[in-house]
Amino acid sequence: MGKVPIGRALLSVSDKTGLADLGSKLAKAGVELVSTGGTARALREAGLDVLDVSDLTAFPEMMDGRVKTLHPVVHGGILAVRDNPEHAEALDTHEIGGIDLVVVNLYPFEETVARGADRDTIIENIDIGGPSMVRSAAKNHAFVTIVTDPSDYDALYEELAQNDGATTLEFRRRMAAKAFAATAAYDSMISQWFAFSDQGERFPARAAMSRTLAGTLRYGENPHQNAALYLPAGPHAAGLPQAEQVQGKELSYNNYNDANAALELVAEFRGGSPAIVIVKHANPCGVAQASTLLDAWQKALECDSVSAFGGIVAANVPLDGPTAEAICEIFTEVVVAPGADDAALAAFARKKNLRLLLTDGLPDPRRAGQTMAIIAGGILVQDRDNGAITESDLKVVTRRPPTEQELKDCLFAWTVARHVKSNAIVYARDGVTAGIGAGQMNRRDSSRIAAMKAAEAAEKYGWDQPRTVGSAVASDAFFPFADGLLAAAEAGATAVIQPGGSIRDEEVVAAADEAGLAMVFTGMRHFRH
Repeated sequence: MGKVPIGRALLSVSDKTGLADLGSKLAKAGVELVSTGGTARALREAGLDVLDVSDLTAFPEMMDGRVKTLHPVVHGGILAVRDNPEHAEALDTHEIGGIDLVVVNLYPFEETVARGADRDTIIENIDIGGPSMVRSAAKNHAFVTIVTDPSDYDALYEELAQNDGATTLEFRRRMAAKAFAATAAYDSMISQWFAFSDQGERFPARAAMSRTLAGTLRYGENPHQNAALYLPAGPHAAGLPQAEQVQGKELSYNNYNDANAALELVAEFRGGSPAIVIVKHANPCGVAQASTLLDAWQKALECDSVSAFGGIVAANVPLDGPTAEAICEIFTEVVVAPGADDAALAAFARKKNLRLLLTDGLPDPRRAGQTMAIIAGGILVQDRDNGAITESDLKVVTRRPPTEQELKDCLFAWTVARHVKSNAIVYARDGVTAGIGAGQMNRRDSSRIAAMKAAEAAEKYGWDQPRTVGSAVASDAFFPFADGLLAAAEAGATAVIQPGGSIRDEEVVAAADEAGLAMVFTGMRHFRH
């Protein structure tokens, strides 16, 4: 079970990348080539001698190619334990030749689904013979080499060159591990398609998920934690992993997490006026929408300039030079945008460590999907929080209805609040966050913290009064008591948007009426943990 010479190879691939070169190098090394269908045809077109599987089995391919390698001569030649006398005798008795190398990649099921093929076509692209050969060869890796990825052909060439046409057990074990991962991922994609697309299940009895390693990261949330970035198999939204990193250091685990929070929030404004989102520790600390991107940046920064230091900045439109210059005036970890002009690129280039990510558009904030959280002993799965409300969904519950401007401010604040860790309170006025209170154990403290930040901003910038005066305040969940609402009124808010649904709604509405506030209920909660 040490080095095993390669005398016969079975090649059957859907992805024919590098196939001709592989066949040529194996043939020059004296390896007999056995192949099937289109793979055999491609090898012959490259001028190589190939033995058809049907010649090996003395049985023709049939049923539109559905049955060609599912035969004892093929699987016996792969699965035989070479140093087992009974297996050796069976090979001799049935005149089965051993197969030393199996090169197989599978029907393009994922690609077929992604291009929107009909059900019959999708079913026809479920590979049967391929996974069977892969699993047989991987199981018998003590004697057989399995290669499933064209990117490993060079490693195979190097292995054969260094070992006089043989492979080592270490190499075969590594390739076997990769092969079983490939078939597991393949079966996972098929099971997901059947469960979610074909059967319309939301939570199937068995949920098989597949992911592909995009790369390892320097560390996790903290230096003592290892971390990596994986990509989901099958159709998925484009985001940071698909973005172009124009410059800067490698992204860390925290960079990805925070930048994703910024991207998800700024996507709420896609197709709208220029918007800037500033995020720190996955919470927005300033959000603004304005007629120009530079104005939006300045107003977002003014909300909480202390927290913005070392933060993440996201824009909903391509970055321009003046905005980039302004962003570079403070220490910024990551900037994310759907583009940047030459002046912006030049400005950022002077900040070598700043990570600039350019995305191909923005993700759909209302897209379907699921999120997962790992807990001790289990995995929590839920639908994405893609619920949305419009002005027509709002229910006015106070004597005074909100003005047109207050409604706009309410909806803006509500859009931001859904992206703030609970308990979340957001004050906003004229398309700008005035104060954000995040992650507190009670809603009153979140209200007070947001108001305090607004007061600090007014003092720093020399305003006559905080921007909370005349603002709308959004709460991600209902006010269980009037104290949180009254704290908002003390800060100068004139309108409130909240889900409603508390057993004390009447008490809270009465307090709002007494304070002269306008309040609307959304009927939808947005907890975020």
